[in-house]
This record gives sequence, C-alpha cells and structure tokens, in this order.
Amino acid sequence: MFEFEIIQELKPNDEILEIIKNYKYTVENGIIKHLKATNLHFIEPTEYLITYPSTLTILEYKVNEIANKNFYIKEHKQKYNLKEIKQILMKLKI
Repeated sequence: MFEFEIIQELKPNDEILEIIKNYKYTVENGIIKHLKATNLHFIEPTEYLITYPSTLTILEYKVNEIANKNFYIKEHKQKYNLKEIKQILMKLKI
C-alpha cells in the first residue's frame, strides 16, 4: 500500500481572495505530498470554486514555469497568469 507524507500545505492566494470576496465561492487548500520510500512528489493544486454569478473552477499550481502561468481554469481548458485571472474575475462582476 502506498504511504504518503504531507510536506507542505498550500495556502490560497490573497489577491484572488480579495477579488472574489463578493462572490459565492469555496476554497480548498492544496498540498504537496511525498510518496514514502521513493523520491516522488505529488502536487494537489489550490482550488477556487466560484458558484455565483457564474460557475468557474480555478486551480492554482505552485510550480516554477518559464511561462509563469500557475493558474488553470477548467471551464476554459487554458492556463493563465495572475494578471489574466484578475481580468477574468473582474469581468464576472459586470
């Protein structure tokens, strides 16, 4: 049986929480797990589920990428950076 050890709990992004404070939403913290007896790490992203005024699921990955696009929107099936996420969330308010 696989045994995992939680290495780090990922906290939500304060800037996104400030923008979505007027929406109905839930946040699930992400975690980084280590598979014992191996050198494998698994990252579960922080999930922001916005349910009102429209449904949007944003996943935030704590990964160092060259493109610097740490966010993924399930409904759009695309990666975004923080600036683009802010613009999308601002458009939801309108």
